[in-house]
Amino acid sequence: MTEKYNDLFDLLLQTQSEDFLSDVMKFSLQKLMDVDVSNHLKASLNEQTQTRQGYRNGYRSRNLNTRVGTLSLQIPKLRNGTYFPGFLNHYKRTEKALVSVIQEAYVQGVSTRKMEDLVQHLGVEGMSKSQVSELCTDIQSEVTSFLEAPICGEWPYVYLDAVYIKVRENKRVVSKAAVVAIGINSSGNRRILGFKMTESEAFVFWKEFLDTLVERGLTGVKLLISDAHNGLREAIEKTFLGASWQRCWVHFMRNVLSYVPKKNMAEIAGYFKSITAFKTAEERSKQWQHIMNLLKEKYPKIANLMQAAEADVLAHTHFPEEHWSKIYSNNPLERLNREIKRRTNSIGIFPNDLAATRLLGAVLIHWDEEWSQGRQYLKYDTIQMI
Repeated sequence: MTEKYNDLFDLLLQTQSEDFLSDVMKFSLQKLMDVDVSNHLKASLNEQTQTRQGYRNGYRSRNLNTRVGTLSLQIPKLRNGTYFPGFLNHYKRTEKALVSVIQEAYVQGVSTRKMEDLVQHLGVEGMSKSQVSELCTDIQSEVTSFLEAPICGEWPYVYLDAVYIKVRENKRVVSKAAVVAIGINSSGNRRILGFKMTESEAFVFWKEFLDTLVERGLTGVKLLISDAHNGLREAIEKTFLGASWQRCWVHFMRNVLSYVPKKNMAEIAGYFKSITAFKTAEERSKQWQHIMNLLKEKYPKIANLMQAAEADVLAHTHFPEEHWSKIYSNNPLERLNREIKRRTNSIGIFPNDLAATRLLGAVLIHWDEEWSQGRQYLKYDTIQMI
């Protein structure tokens, strides 16, 4: 272990280039693979031991695209059996989907200078339609299986939102909605429930999406969290009879501040923040009324908005107080949407709906796996209080 620390220290001293972070990351990953293979074989490189269970057999190259650049890694090969580092599994699917979108656009003749730069950066020079088709089919089948899998158990909390992306359709570039649902189940775990490309956020498209979730087994829904989009609100009411609706606090605040001069925004935001300091439903409702009366004379539009929205914005207060910070807004889904936008911004314009579904589906599978292996989002004993 001391030797490995010394090797890393020597690298830190020697590296003076702009690729400092990528060099350190590459070095660390190579060392990680070396240790991993040694543990697998029960022997280090060139070590003579009776416990050895196999031998190395050279290396194979593998590029890994990261936020610090493309790393050219040397993955150890074994004489018997195969080895693939576990840390690459998280990158493999999403990067393949990203490459497939770029390749498909490239083959279909819709590449731009930005697209060509991306293709060159990823090392894709010439790709036949058959190669693109094979790669796309591989990703599509995995995404389809994920999106059509049964939804098991009960899901008391469901978050709904949409992001807009550009897609080519009939030789035109159109804006389409990628609607996403995530949920917290009765064990307190957060998972991705579904995703679909739709023409817009109109009622008919949201209703179709929600019906699909129910058909796959979504049940036990107590509270749905979303913004106040009319089509979505109507679809929720018709699909989940008896469930409560939480109007996203963050989206509501954006609506409120649209009526306020910029110089007064901090003051008004402070008023609403004071509401969240209270820990009972009665106290929050009382403070809500106090703020509404305070603003009635100077900001009558805000007061009217508060009066109409109180029940919906404070719907979270009818659930365990331990959950309030997680269910009063759509923030958990907003963070996922930012990751989706980060990926889709790399493409710009998707060649078709299937290409968008492949990439976004791969991103969602990655995050679903991350969440399934992480800690509980809400404590099990508090979930049982609902």
